[in-house]
Amino acid sequence: MQLYVNENLVEVGSDSSLADLRALYKPTADMLIVNGYPVADSHHPAAGDRVVLISRGEVPTETELETLLVARHTPGVHARVKQARVGIAGVGGLGSAIAVALTRLGVGELIVADFDVVEPSNLNRQQYFVDQLGMPKVVALAENLRRINPYVSVISHVVRLTRENIPTLFAEVDVMVEAFDAAAQKALLVESFLSNVPDRPLVAASGMAGFGPANTIQTRRAGNNLYLVGDEVSAAAPGSGLMAPRVGIAAHHQANCVLRLLLGEDPLGE
Repeated sequence: MQLYVNENLVEVGSDSSLADLRALYKPTADMLIVNGYPVADSHHPAAGDRVVLISRGEVPTETELETLLVARHTPGVHARVKQARVGIAGVGGLGSAIAVALTRLGVGELIVADFDVVEPSNLNRQQYFVDQLGMPKVVALAENLRRINPYVSVISHVVRLTRENIPTLFAEVDVMVEAFDAAAQKALLVESFLSNVPDRPLVAASGMAGFGPANTIQTRRAGNNLYLVGDEVSAAAPGSGLMAPRVGIAAHHQANCVLRLLLGEDPLGE
């Protein structure tokens, strides 16, 4: 039968176990993954399965690395998201966390735009480090994303987004993400993008400040090609700050919405 071992199509006996495959292809492997899930070496894979053999602690070659990075993905996901291009407007608490999640997914290209620099109060919720203080956020983010997954292309724009440049910068994306803090910026991005690129979906956010219940943050359809994440109530204000837990929940709602759109799935499961 034919199956994949570390993304190489191989022919093996129909009664082969993972122990047999390990002996043939990577005797040092101590982590055996089939279709995204770790299993025992006594397991017998089926035709068409995707088997990944990993030796913990080993630094893989460049040709092996990409395969191992996505070993825990559901089969078929990586091949599709690798072809995708996603735009992210604003790379603060939401945008930087969304970018990290999509980079870990292996999305082919991210186009990120923000005019701001990293400052100390960002570090309570944003994906930056103390030694990056003062750097443009999109430059620091691209540096961090390359350390996570060098196979994702990151196009960075240090720019203040306007009604005029939004459709130009993001004209070719498959999915657009709004990740600003200010309501006026959010409205500007949504209006400009959807009026100029009406055939592409946009995932926006509203309401994730404070320390309210996690389950009030939800994803809903807000219009044709517009999805909105948040509780739509808890805006940042004096006495209601932005902190890592709820901002992270909202960011990962947005990232999961993007993933489902890229895979042709309804984000709401309807």
